[in-house]
Amino acid sequence: MKQVLRDLKRESRTRTPYRAKQWFKWLSPGLSFKRWMLLSATGVLFVLLGIAIWTKLTPVFYLLRFTEGLLNTVTTLIPNVVSGPLVVLVGLLFVFWGQTRTMGSIRDALQPEGEGELVDALIQRRRLHRGPKIVAVGGGTGLSTLLRGLKAYSTNITAVVTVADDGGSSGRLRRDFGVLPPGDIRNCLAALADEETLLTELFQYRFQGGTGLSGHSFGNLFLTAMAEITGDLEQAIAASSRVLAVRGQVLPATLANVTLWAKLDDGRCIEGESSITEARGKIVEIGCTPEMPPALPRVLESIQQADVIVIGPGSLYTSIIPNLLVPEIADSIAKRNVPCVYVCNMMTEPGETDGYTVSDHVRAIDRACGDRPLFDTVLVQSKQPSARALIRYAQKKSHPVALDRDVVERLGRRVLLADVMSEDSVNGSVRHNSSRLARVLIRWFASAKKRG
Repeated sequence: MKQVLRDLKRESRTRTPYRAKQWFKWLSPGLSFKRWMLLSATGVLFVLLGIAIWTKLTPVFYLLRFTEGLLNTVTTLIPNVVSGPLVVLVGLLFVFWGQTRTMGSIRDALQPEGEGELVDALIQRRRLHRGPKIVAVGGGTGLSTLLRGLKAYSTNITAVVTVADDGGSSGRLRRDFGVLPPGDIRNCLAALADEETLLTELFQYRFQGGTGLSGHSFGNLFLTAMAEITGDLEQAIAASSRVLAVRGQVLPATLANVTLWAKLDDGRCIEGESSITEARGKIVEIGCTPEMPPALPRVLESIQQADVIVIGPGSLYTSIIPNLLVPEIADSIAKRNVPCVYVCNMMTEPGETDGYTVSDHVRAIDRACGDRPLFDTVLVQSKQPSARALIRYAQKKSHPVALDRDVVERLGRRVLLADVMSEDSVNGSVRHNSSRLARVLIRWFASAKKRG
């Protein structure tokens, strides 16, 4: 029993400062809590005053006489130096009890699982809503990796996703139903989801068996069904965003049925995004059919309102450039005088960027946009992968993208070196680290704002 009492006493000591700290957080500027509590108290006073005026003060007169007699009796029995502080203490206890239960009810309604404090959630929500307006352009796993990190800094994120994919589950749905490929859109929606919930896992679930469902993901089928019902992929994405509580928005670059084509240095002309990579040739020119697909108006609106624009990471010719082949998107980015950064890939991609340096990536984007510089900074990985990873990638004819800084700077770009790599300890694969990449980009943006 003594041990239990000691534990309760110890817990009370540690819990009280924590509770006090949480209560003081409600006084944080920007939560609009203090002003509304004051307004509510003022409203109560006005109600009492109105009732007094309405009844010609008669009840107030008798109430004051009764209160005066009661107080005289109390102070006669108990000295005022004792009774006064005692009544004040009782009043404070009632106020504290009532406010605690009120906030508890609000917390139970907004956070039924009881995870964390309500005030912390409100402060974080306010911080995220005041975050920078970010437009991220790309596709594939690279863009979803970037978004997973950026959502910790802002909810004002717009992901512009390519719709040129014609392989895998997306390609099959595109051929069978005539819908735009939903795969990259699905990945970005899952990356921007508010929490890694069961619903998000369901959205990413891929069927393993069955003659018709094998290889399809539930999210792809869901987006396809929604697009058939609403008649518009944009509306299907909006509905899915509400289901997943997405922080930001995911938009297709265009609603046109785009097909990529590429001319290789050996004279071949390849059609189809998946066929371009499989051709294993050096790409000298890339385009799309139709030649000038119209941009989604909301994409152009987001670019016009953006504080910062991020291009990449992702496959150069099949994830990034397809977005910039929409002329209105490239024009809008070129006209904006805001910080714009290209996140360069860490490894070359067989069949796309064999032997490419950082400057080769920059030139390829410039050529696709009519030799216009869209971005002013290039983010390059600073450290080399381990020897084990290098051997693994060399077997697949993939190598680190070499930084030729002098050439990049002659092209009018700043080089931002940072360690944003994650290496899998099991298979040696390297990827951009979501949190590191986002942290570096946010710091870069803050310093760019200071430089003007």
